[in-house]
Amino acid sequence: MSFTLTNLPTGFHDDPYPHYTWLREQAPVCAQPDGSFIISRHADLDMIYRDTTRFISDKKKVFTPKFGTAAPLFEHHTTSLVFNDAPLHTRVRKIMVGALTPRALASMEPGLITLVDNLLDEMEDHAEVDLIEAFAGAIPIEVIGNLFDIPRDQRGPLRDWSLAILGALEPQLTPEQEALGNRAVLDFVAFLTEIVADRRVNPGDPQTDVLTRLIQSEEGQLSSVELYQNCIFILNAGHETTTNLIGSSLWLLDQDRDARERLIQDPSLNNTAVDEFLRMESPNQFGNRLTTQDMELHGVSIPAGSDLHLCIGAANRDVEQFETSDVLQLDRRPNKHLAFAGGAHTCVGLTLARMEGRIAVRKFLERFPNYKVASGATRAKRIRFRGFSALPTILK
Repeated sequence: MSFTLTNLPTGFHDDPYPHYTWLREQAPVCAQPDGSFIISRHADLDMIYRDTTRFISDKKKVFTPKFGTAAPLFEHHTTSLVFNDAPLHTRVRKIMVGALTPRALASMEPGLITLVDNLLDEMEDHAEVDLIEAFAGAIPIEVIGNLFDIPRDQRGPLRDWSLAILGALEPQLTPEQEALGNRAVLDFVAFLTEIVADRRVNPGDPQTDVLTRLIQSEEGQLSSVELYQNCIFILNAGHETTTNLIGSSLWLLDQDRDARERLIQDPSLNNTAVDEFLRMESPNQFGNRLTTQDMELHGVSIPAGSDLHLCIGAANRDVEQFETSDVLQLDRRPNKHLAFAGGAHTCVGLTLARMEGRIAVRKFLERFPNYKVASGATRAKRIRFRGFSALPTILK
């Protein structure tokens, strides 16, 4: 058996976990035809995330042949927070952390509860809905839109732009996907240009408005490219992964009705449950690092400059770290999953994502405790991000 990201086994998107088990057990450092390597064990990912000297996030070398240096996708993905190291990463991250303080997040919770309740009210009169369209995808677009104070009537295109831009991170792209991603970046920048111009004249509260905070940062002005591309990154990252978290959580609870009943009877489990959902069905299945020096790992020589595919989905089911790793355990402690990556690049929005997932699942179960996922559930056919593009659900 072998495993390559550019020639996936049949049925991989529906159930990648047997293949991840093979990787961990038989090829924890799995060489790829293009000279890159898949890393799949929890201990190895944890080590790599913490070592910012031997493993860097800068992706210019990798994205140059993929997109070409003149492409909008290249400019976006080589400027955004996640694919950068210090000093840009440090500056932008500090701005974001300052806007997502515990006090700021606490002030967001009542509005989030109201949003979820309103979405559930709209679903009451329907026997069946698509949970992605009607619920899971609608929550983060509003939350992130509020963080940037984007007018509600202008938020419509954000999801499609996000899917196109993040979809371009897949190992293989069709010309149509690449063109769609490039167009999405250009459209997103044009959209933000007007909003930024208005916000410079009419600034919001920098304690709660991320865009105002980015513009007025005490850490020094960002260039226009840095500003726009990191706005796009934040809007995309906060949307797609949280949609996947909520959709996958409700799917998992449909697969394990005993766990669902336990969670309904004991809502105090919500805090640990959301991390278990993140572990079992990690919204982001792969991360990447670039090696800065020659090294050896598990007997495999890895040259300097190698692209490493960090398989979060595999690491989060590693039996060396998690007992009964394929079992949904709502009260799992400790739960050192890597769904939010780790080290200096630990997801800056992890507390917000947990809050959105916790509230969405709890309120949905209160309203529709007997829901059933119907036929027609469709996995998004992507490797890096795992979730559903459609999740038809019978509510009552």
